[in-house]
Amino acid sequence: MKVLFVSLGCDKNLVDSEHMLGDLIDSGFSICDSEEEADIIVVNTCSFIADAMEESIQTIIDLGSYKENGHLQGLIVTGCLAERFTDEILKDLPEVDAIIGTNSYDELVKAINIVLEKNGKKPVFKKELVGLPRDGRRVLTTGGHYAYLKIAEGCNKRCTYCAIPYIRGNYRSVPMEALIAEAKALAEGGVKELILVAQETTVYGIDIYGEKSLTRLLHKLCKIEGIEWIRILYAYPEEITDDLIECMASEPKICHYIDMPIQHCNDDILKKMGRKTNKKDIMDIAARLRAAMPDISLRTTLICGFPGETEAMHQELITFIKDMSFDRLGAFAYSKEDGTVAATMDNQVDDELKLKWQDEVMLCQKDISLSNNEKYIGRVLKVFIEGKLPEDGVFIGRTYRDTPSVDGFIFVNSDTELVSGQFVDVEVTGYDEYDLIGDVKL
Repeated sequence: MKVLFVSLGCDKNLVDSEHMLGDLIDSGFSICDSEEEADIIVVNTCSFIADAMEESIQTIIDLGSYKENGHLQGLIVTGCLAERFTDEILKDLPEVDAIIGTNSYDELVKAINIVLEKNGKKPVFKKELVGLPRDGRRVLTTGGHYAYLKIAEGCNKRCTYCAIPYIRGNYRSVPMEALIAEAKALAEGGVKELILVAQETTVYGIDIYGEKSLTRLLHKLCKIEGIEWIRILYAYPEEITDDLIECMASEPKICHYIDMPIQHCNDDILKKMGRKTNKKDIMDIAARLRAAMPDISLRTTLICGFPGETEAMHQELITFIKDMSFDRLGAFAYSKEDGTVAATMDNQVDDELKLKWQDEVMLCQKDISLSNNEKYIGRVLKVFIEGKLPEDGVFIGRTYRDTPSVDGFIFVNSDTELVSGQFVDVEVTGYDEYDLIGDVKL
């Protein structure tokens, strides 16, 4: 039986997909990339914001058509949409044959077998959002040279705009010994870069060890032979300790890069969001990171048009962005999510104005990014090669400043052939708003 697997949404979802792919292969299924040839299609969905939810629903509808136009015998929906809107899927998406919640991925093979029995049942597997789903074999979909290491599930924060705690449950750390074993297996398989992910990485271990244990985990990961880069995503600013900063600064394998979502800078908006920081806190933690690692690349994300935001607050944010000069920045229009506190707040911002403010933030960041990139002219950077653009005769890679899929690239000129997963030194010779250009230094 051939299975097509479609993974939508974030990198954390992707890790879940990779474990499910492992279960499928271990159970004798083959994986294909053709809708026409697939006997079973599994869609791992996202519903974090409205746009993601719409993409998930449209993908389900489009793939369901292959029951008439292909070999499709079953369409199975997993992930956040499945967990959050089970009843709605059963009612409004008749093409769906089975539903698997976010804590029940180990039931996928069982669900497929029930669907193939053609007994008319539509199985639903949804476990209580405690513990962690079983992790077995994992099939990498990132090319084999870098991998996401998911260190925890769920979230204890209750930001007023976010539905994740209701979809994924409270924070549950993966035991350290399991993470070390997984990381070693990844390294033995050729992985050279580990990217640590969770809803929040900075409180790793608080639930099972009684204290924040990210630095202890990092020191252990740094000892693994074959791993050359370790990157930290989703670090909440209020949880970044001096101990973590010292660890990042002292361990040569840890990239001087951190993803630190702040969402806004205005104190009133931050309070309404349920965030645990204010503008001064954010500025202080950024200053501490830069003092310890002058070359650090700071990435953040912002929400535009949160309920109650005014033009003055938006302009405050624009000024703040200019003052902070973040290396990487993403902005999202506020999405009103059912079941969240923010959805019931007064003074909801008009959709058109949200998008206008989002555009203004990104235009502001575009100028900052261009100016920041100019500073790298003449510098030699370690570059992780990811492929080649044959039509342009150049190789494509990433520096320590670049997370896959969300940040920029460096386009590398080389007279000798380079291979994916190779590290090379590159002298920067050019730049644009988001990417660099350089020549290999032999």
